[in-house]
Amino acid sequence: MFNILTMIKSNKISLFILPAIVFLFACSASKNNKDDTAKPYSPVSPELYATIAHMDSVLFNAFNSRDTVKFKTLFTKDLEFYHDKGGLTDYTYTIESLKRTAAGNSDLKRELIPGSLEVYPIKDYGAVQVASHRFCHTENGKPDCGTFKFVHIWKKKDNEWVVSRVVSYDH
Repeated sequence: MFNILTMIKSNKISLFILPAIVFLFACSASKNNKDDTAKPYSPVSPELYATIAHMDSVLFNAFNSRDTVKFKTLFTKDLEFYHDKGGLTDYTYTIESLKRTAAGNSDLKRELIPGSLEVYPIKDYGAVQVASHRFCHTENGKPDCGTFKFVHIWKKKDNEWVVSRVVSYDH
């Protein structure tokens, strides 16, 4: 800022003008910043959005039907699964968890919250999916449901889509 303090000390500028200069400088700087207001989501690529929406349904149809064979093909072997309550787990833990759920005859089901899905491309890798989903099961004869947020990092590998990272939070 063109040495305003030196000008003030030498009485070359009035203290009444200084606030106006600071205000104008701040206003011109804020014009260069992006608009901080939330914008409604619009997919960068409708084709990518449709692909990831489809892959989400494939992944959770396998989960809901306890199709462990299909389920395990939808993750990379180096999967990292971050859960705000459960911590960091890996591919083996994730697959074994579904196997335990299936063996326990749990009626746990997952559904994507309509209108919550956002998909963004990741250059030379794949896509990031951000959304909310609801898990429901029966407990003491009554439905017990919770809605949570998640992020999936999808990797396009050999023309197939697989999840390489999961962040599950807001539990």
